[in-house]
Amino acid sequence: MCGITGILQAGADARGLAPIDAMRDALTHRGPDDKGTWIDTDGGRVALGHRRLSVVDLSPAGAQPMVSEDGRYVLAFNGEIYNFRTLRETLHGHGHTFRGTSDTEVALAAFLEWGIEESLRRFEGMFAIALWDKRDQCLYLARDRFGEKPLYYGMDRGTFLFGSELKSLRPHPDFNPEIDRDALTILLRHSYIPAPHCIFAHYHKLPPGSYLCVTCDLRSHGPTSYWSLESLSTAPYTDLPEKEAVDELERLLSDSIRDKMVADVPVGAFLSGGVDSTLVVSLMRQYSEQPIRTFTIGFHNTKLNEAQEAGFTAKFLGTDHQQLYVSDRELLDIVPRIPRIYDEPFADPSQIPTTLVSQLARQQVTVALSGDGGDELFAGYNRYGDILRRWKRARYTPRGIRGLQAGYLQLKAKVRRRKRTKYLQQSLMKRSADDLRLYYRNMMSYWGDPEAIVLNGKEPATPFLRDTPEDAAADPWRWLPATDALCYLPDDIMTKVDRAAMSTSLETRAPFLDSRIAAYAFTLPPHYKFRDGTPKWLLRQLLYRYVPADVVERPKRGFGVPLDEWLRGPLREWGEELLDVDRLENQQFFSPGSIRQTWNDHVRGNTNSMWPLWCVLMFQAWLDDFFA
Repeated sequence: MCGITGILQAGADARGLAPIDAMRDALTHRGPDDKGTWIDTDGGRVALGHRRLSVVDLSPAGAQPMVSEDGRYVLAFNGEIYNFRTLRETLHGHGHTFRGTSDTEVALAAFLEWGIEESLRRFEGMFAIALWDKRDQCLYLARDRFGEKPLYYGMDRGTFLFGSELKSLRPHPDFNPEIDRDALTILLRHSYIPAPHCIFAHYHKLPPGSYLCVTCDLRSHGPTSYWSLESLSTAPYTDLPEKEAVDELERLLSDSIRDKMVADVPVGAFLSGGVDSTLVVSLMRQYSEQPIRTFTIGFHNTKLNEAQEAGFTAKFLGTDHQQLYVSDRELLDIVPRIPRIYDEPFADPSQIPTTLVSQLARQQVTVALSGDGGDELFAGYNRYGDILRRWKRARYTPRGIRGLQAGYLQLKAKVRRRKRTKYLQQSLMKRSADDLRLYYRNMMSYWGDPEAIVLNGKEPATPFLRDTPEDAAADPWRWLPATDALCYLPDDIMTKVDRAAMSTSLETRAPFLDSRIAAYAFTLPPHYKFRDGTPKWLLRQLLYRYVPADVVERPKRGFGVPLDEWLRGPLREWGEELLDVDRLENQQFFSPGSIRQTWNDHVRGNTNSMWPLWCVLMFQAWLDDFFA
């Protein structure tokens, strides 16, 4: 796991490449073990920077940027190619030789042998890639299938910049920090900014499963998709007998976990006690002679604490379990650091405990496996069953009656202000019941009309609206998880985990995020995922082969914090300062009246608006930090 950054400029100018070291070292937290820079001395147009977290091949033979054996390609690579050993054997058979044992060297040989797109299709891993082709004078950027590793890019003032995080672009004098108000509307809608959008108007996130080519005259081609998760969600169903279905899942997940445990440094796992992480740890045991090291954060608030359940699970599995109970003060101390850790405005409050559990794990391991992705691929969120019941009921209610219901809910929002946010959301859902896309988007929204909050902001389309209403309604049990896998998974879940872990120089790996597992999951009929009111039915059947049901079948509390109470108590002064009317008016990003009314109602206890307020507060805090 590493950090990459770079510069491509239209003309030869040594001054334009000079900031590369500062850009590179802005990513030191992503790679504290080594650093490297490559500058194109022939053309004077390209510079690549790399910070290294040594995980595979700790020797200097794994140092980057790395040049291919024939001198054509220069590669700056962030991530892991899990099937690199198999690819290495194949490439060796084609006559390629290797100096070390790193996956980076295998990637370079693959590009020489198969070209860019075919190599990306063969890679099973998580990665962000910057590849300079000396012969053709073009730069390739690529990102893994599920968006586990970040990659930003953009151009202004005749300079193309890219990097693992936005902070690596800032040291360049041609970096343009103009805020994208349209992206800000999506932040208020969903609490994250989905690819390809970025908080800065001149820059983008490279979408998962795609690559981009930029020529030496700064013309870009792409992004081009080399793999499509969406296409999996339209594949025909395969209805296997139940035992065969469980056997196949066991084979695929075991193979994925085996590959993701390959490292030359200590490996452990996050353990919450839920189905996904327990299944991962259960299968990890077959590939380790020593007890698996597992890590959990505990809270003194019993409504949020899962540490007791995780500890019970760890005891049953015989892991070397580390459990840390944290106080509210320790959680609150993370808040001022969030803008710098997350680099772009991001407002999922579970970012706080995720950062703390990453710090705990990093004390003993360099790599931690997680259960992320299981919910999206195997329909694990309880909201899927709930939303489909409510949507079908609303859909078959006559429109006139739905209109009356929506109006009544708006009236209740005025009278019962404590539940104002909930009633307004339900009112929007009633009005959009003819369209599952809008219905689900409105359910997953924090501000129902963000364009009314962001001055001069126009909300762009997201994967929620990618299909027709008829397509979404035709197979809702596949459409809903696919929507989350396209949007929520890469831009919320994986963003949260990547930034939190890399802030402590910890590499995280998600065994569920394997292209073979995804292809298998989306061909499973709905009854293998949700049966008798139980989500992730097939995952549970596999888990029961290793762990009795009563070990894991407990109500899930989630990985949250008491944000509503904090905003009325210890964070109130901080919030008041960030949402000061004069400040909001001077900044000219938000409509102050709506935000102040929402804030005042919340702190007085008239309503619980912690989610929409956190979106605004995270932008405001980020604005202060990034431009400080």
